[in-house]
Amino acid sequence: MQINVFDTQKEMAVAAAEKAAEVLKDALQKKPEVRLIAATGNSQLEFLAHLRKRTDVDWKRVVLFHLDEYVGLGPEHPASFVGYIKREIVDHVPLKTVHYINGKATDPEAERRRLCALATEAPMDLAFVGIGENGHLAFNDPPADFETEEPYLIVQLDERCRMQQVGEGWFPSLEAVPKQAFSMSIKQILKTDTILCICPEKRKAEAVRNCLGKDREVSPLYPASALKLHSRTYVFLDRESASLL
Repeated sequence: MQINVFDTQKEMAVAAAEKAAEVLKDALQKKPEVRLIAATGNSQLEFLAHLRKRTDVDWKRVVLFHLDEYVGLGPEHPASFVGYIKREIVDHVPLKTVHYINGKATDPEAERRRLCALATEAPMDLAFVGIGENGHLAFNDPPADFETEEPYLIVQLDERCRMQQVGEGWFPSLEAVPKQAFSMSIKQILKTDTILCICPEKRKAEAVRNCLGKDREVSPLYPASALKLHSRTYVFLDRESASLL
């Protein structure tokens, strides 16, 4: 794992976009298509705004997955990650395929199995992730399951995770936030060839310290600490998110 700290969020976003484009172009030289996993949320917005401007990436050979989605929400909801992926990525670049998570599936378990089958058809080349205020990775809240081999899970969201969604303005109240979500599992994320973790803002400083600090152990209580186990993880922080390291 390599940690990179930048003075401003903009500098961090530009550097992360440069690294993402570099990894994508390198992978596209070696294979006919690449498989990309994208995180959502406020922490990714500026980074994605810079990345989608890269015309030197052959986006028509990129297959996109997303990390997670709320159970029960459809793309018409402002907090839907399907809607986010469409607005922030798909509407800007001509991807080959996008494997959306159907949050409104009438049979969530069947939808989970469908996602598992798609995820294991071929290796994942690149993942964009963030770190939640509670240390979660994707929607794997603490204590996270570090052992399951299932590529996607249906998980219970803890109150701190749900309050973060309210604080970021996605929902009007805690009661409005779904209690379950589809999430890519920790082990599946770690099977990705290269991982970029983009995590700005002061409100993430405690979680960054707990998960990535040199004196902190890898623990299911701090799910994003699992990134320490992956040698090709590149972490991008601004001064505020890195302030407690």
